[in-house]
Amino acid sequence: MTTTSPSDADRAAVAAVPQRVVDAWAEHDAEAFAGVFTEDGSMILPGLYRKGRQEIRSFMAEAFEGPFKGTQVTGRPIDVRFLGETTGVLITQGGVLAPGETEVSPERAIRASWLVVKEDGQWRLAAYQNSPVNPA
Repeated sequence: MTTTSPSDADRAAVAAVPQRVVDAWAEHDAEAFAGVFTEDGSMILPGLYRKGRQEIRSFMAEAFEGPFKGTQVTGRPIDVRFLGETTGVLITQGGVLAPGETEVSPERAIRASWLVVKEDGQWRLAAYQNSPVNPA
């Protein structure tokens, strides 16, 4: 597979996609969180699969009122690759921060893959999947 040389603006925009998720999470805004995804985007978490903005929005709205209430999330890109002019892959490391935490605990540390696509000039998540760094 041949990668392409992205513009500096596209490279910065793709690297900023995780921050859009962090910002939506900080506000516990399920609508903004789902809005990072394409209309038919998918989200895979351990034991969970959701497809489409509506399913992702519904899941996150419940999670922000339940197990994710009061939490924050963090993540930083550790690899960014472009597969064409409108497709890229990010690998991030981070996780969920419990209330009062400033660093992710080992049991909540994750690595994630993000398949991003450029739609109407904006980079969106087509597929997201994460796995524990330290499996049980």
